[in-house]
Amino acid sequence: MAWKNREDDAELMEAPAMDEDHAPAMDEAQKPSFDPGLTQTYTGSLKRIINKDGQFNVRRGGRTWRDWHPYLVLISTSWPRFILMVTAGFLIVNTLFALSYAAAGLEHLRNADAPTEFQRFMNAFFFSAHTLTTVGYGNMWPIGPVANSIAVLELLSGVLGFAIATGLLFGRFSRPSARFGFSDTMIVAPYKGGTSLQFRLVNRRTNNIVDLEVRLLLMQVELCGGKLERKFLQLDLERSSVLFFPLTWTVVHPITQHSPLFGKTAADLEGTQAEVMILLKGFDDTFGQAVQTRYSYRYDEIVWGAKFTRAFEVEPSGDLLIEVDKVSDTEPADLPTMAVSA
Repeated sequence: MAWKNREDDAELMEAPAMDEDHAPAMDEAQKPSFDPGLTQTYTGSLKRIINKDGQFNVRRGGRTWRDWHPYLVLISTSWPRFILMVTAGFLIVNTLFALSYAAAGLEHLRNADAPTEFQRFMNAFFFSAHTLTTVGYGNMWPIGPVANSIAVLELLSGVLGFAIATGLLFGRFSRPSARFGFSDTMIVAPYKGGTSLQFRLVNRRTNNIVDLEVRLLLMQVELCGGKLERKFLQLDLERSSVLFFPLTWTVVHPITQHSPLFGKTAADLEGTQAEVMILLKGFDDTFGQAVQTRYSYRYDEIVWGAKFTRAFEVEPSGDLLIEVDKVSDTEPADLPTMAVSA
C-alpha cells in the first residue's frame, strides 16, 4: 500500500501543468481594454487627438507660476521667437539698469553728461550695455559707492545671464534635428487582391536615420454599455520597421478579415470619429541620439481609391534622386469590386 501511494504521488508530481489552451477562457467583460494613455472616457467630440505639429491636443488649466519653467519654453519655441525673446530680455535688462543709474544720479557716471535728458539716458543705457556684456570701452565709468554697486550687480547679472543664454543656444543646436515629412493624406489603395491603408513618409534632412520603427493606433468612438467610449486598436503592418531610411517609406496596413477596418466605408469612419495615430521611433546616426515623433490622420484625411506615385528615380549618373516635395503625390486607383461593395 505504501508503494502504491508513492506511485500515486509520483504520478501527481509528474502530471503536466494545465496550459493556457486548456485553462478556462476569461470572460470578455473581465479583459482589460487597451488604453495608450489618452483615456477611453468620452465627454465630447475632439478636433483631433494629435495635432499636425506632433503635440497632443491638450490644454492645461489651473496651473500656477510654479508649474511654468522658462527653460522648457525657450528650448522648444521656434527660432524667430527665441531670438525675439532674447533680444527683448537684453533690452529690458539694460533699460532697468539705465533707470537705476538715472535714479542714483547721472553725475555719478563720468562722461555721461549730455545736452538733453534723453541723450543722458541713452548714455546710461549704453554704459549699461557695455557693463552687462563685460566689454567696458572705458569712455564712461562709475563714480561713488552707489553707482559702483549697481555696476557690480549688473556685471554679475550679465555673466550669469549670458551663461544661461549660451547654454540655451547650445541646447537648441544639439537637439536631434531629424525632420520627418508625412504625406498630406492617408489612402485606401489596392493591395494583393484586396485593399490596404497606407501613408508615406520621408526624412526631409540629410542626417542618417537607422532602425526606424512605426506603430499605428486606430481610435474610434463606439457605443459600449449604453454610453460612448473611445476604443484604441493597434493596426498590424506589412512591415513595422526598416534598418535604413534614405528614401521614402510607404507604411502599409493590409485590410484583411482580421483588420478593424474590414468592410468599413468612409461614412463608417466618419460616424466613429476615426483617427489613426502614428508613433515613429528611430536612431539618428549623425547625432548619435534617439529620435521620435508623432502624427495622426483623421477620417476626413483618408482618400479612398488612390495610390502613391514614385517620388525617387535613378539619374543618368547612377545616383538616386529623391523628390521630398512629391511624398504626397497620388493618382487614382480602382479598388477591388469586393471592397467597393463592402
